[in-house]
Amino acid sequence: MGILKARFYWLEDNMESIGDIPLRTVKRRKKISKEEFIINAVIYFLLALFAVVILFPIISTLLYSLNEPLEAGYYGVSLIPRHWSLENYADLFKEYVGFRRGVLTTLARTLIGTVCALASNALLSFILSRKKFLFRSGLSLFWVITMYAQGGFVPTYLLYKYLCLHESFWVYIIPNLVGVMYVLVMRTYMKNIPDSLEEAAQLEGAGYLRIFWSVISPVCKPVYAATALFIATYHWNSVFDVLIYNRFKPEYTTLQFELWKYFSELTTYMGTSSRSPTPQPVKAAASLLTMLPMLILYPFLQKYFVTGLSFSGVKD
Repeated sequence: MGILKARFYWLEDNMESIGDIPLRTVKRRKKISKEEFIINAVIYFLLALFAVVILFPIISTLLYSLNEPLEAGYYGVSLIPRHWSLENYADLFKEYVGFRRGVLTTLARTLIGTVCALASNALLSFILSRKKFLFRSGLSLFWVITMYAQGGFVPTYLLYKYLCLHESFWVYIIPNLVGVMYVLVMRTYMKNIPDSLEEAAQLEGAGYLRIFWSVISPVCKPVYAATALFIATYHWNSVFDVLIYNRFKPEYTTLQFELWKYFSELTTYMGTSSRSPTPQPVKAAASLLTMLPMLILYPFLQKYFVTGLSFSGVKD
């Protein structure tokens, strides 16, 4: 008994010093065989090579955009700029008014369109995922059919014109409120949520809207983030609807549409003088500005993106 007390007091006195010992000295170091070392080295090399292949176009575009325009006209565009300059970015917003207008419209379209589409898709997915809803199988089949059988371009154009969506900002928002793929993904995710959560909320007197907002939505944050990233990317990169419905409305132009027009102008107008600046640095600056927001947004949503898609693929 005295020995046990002595050990207890020793542990009590030395607990802080034991806690200060690094974990790596406590754990037994696992020995790696030669074959495992070679396999890990090959895997890391292939991953590093893949990262270089993915990042090289972005880095080269950034370096091209930092070339001085007049110097690029004399000596050509170089991967490493001879003189670093931000003149290409300044010219885009100073001399080309369409870019400033396009940035504002694209930001408004992306924010409003993502929030509205996410809310409508989430509500529809919640309805279709409820087992007590009688028409959930029939409606799901109906929306799946619309993915393969569509009305065509001319009926769609006439419908939007009849609904006064033609030459309007809302042609970007209202037709994209519901996406069948987004509904199917979120519905599958919600079906995997245990029914006990909903039953417990009903016992407390919560209605369906309260259950959706306070019980289902907090659990569905990963799939919401993944869907929001898809929707935001679509709205940010969309150019076809601008070309068809708002081509002659400069106030509703978007950044991608202005980029397409700008590239067309630079291609057709190269200048006759040998000292005229080459369009490559300006093209690189415009391209980098259009893809930069999505590059910044994706790393923050990556963990939710992977979790949402992987979990929504598991079916009961």
